[in-house]
Amino acid sequence: MRFLTILLLFVLFLAACGGNATPTSTAPPTATLSPEAARGKTLFSQHCGACHSTMPDAVIVGPSLAGIAARAEARKPGQDGRTYLYTSILQPGDFLVDGYDNLMPATLGKQLTGEELDAVVAYLMTLP
Repeated sequence: MRFLTILLLFVLFLAACGGNATPTSTAPPTATLSPEAARGKTLFSQHCGACHSTMPDAVIVGPSLAGIAARAEARKPGQDGRTYLYTSILQPGDFLVDGYDNLMPATLGKQLTGEELDAVVAYLMTLP
């Protein structure tokens, strides 16, 4: 019995000594997109990414869409962000950002199915 007590104390001592090890830093978990938003990201890359960046202040042809979810909520009083984004895609001339010409194809809304358009908007609503 005494041997087991000493063995137990020794094991506890070894466990306590492991506390001096350098802790490894773990990167914060990255947000996982929903399946719809992930599909929207792919569609965005295919149809929108040639003109719009998702990086802040990176202008390709059109304005950067980084943070568009928050900006869309505030762009038109009384209109939610999703409605603003749908309108901006389907009727791009309705909401022009200052300093940009109306170069967005008016046919984009016709090239995408309803499900594809929903997916792109779902993705845009995830942009920080």
